[in-house]
Amino acid sequence: MKILVVDDDLNIQRLYKEELEDEGYDVTIAATGKEAMEIFEKETFDIVTLDILMPDIDGISLLRKMKEQRSNIPIIMSTAYDYRDDFAVWASEAYIVKSSDLGELKKTIKKLVGE
Repeated sequence: MKILVVDDDLNIQRLYKEELEDEGYDVTIAATGKEAMEIFEKETFDIVTLDILMPDIDGISLLRKMKEQRSNIPIIMSTAYDYRDDFAVWASEAYIVKSSDLGELKKTIKKLVGE
């Protein structure tokens, strides 16, 4: 299963890549919104994790663009801040607050892809 991780934080990129590859997933990293869209348009992914605060395109805008192209792809909003009251994140299938413990992320991925 292929996962696209979109996050500008190098430590988060490494952590997600290592932990999710240990679970058997094929992980692709994008550090910016622009890079994420370029990769997303060329490849097919089973799920996307998407940071909200990024230097170029914010995660909410990216969420909308991805859903316009592939409305059925599960997208998990992943952020260090609590945006649950922002209705825009409701277009995603799930929302998690970043943590060094990826238990919640892994559980959410398994639930969304029916593992």
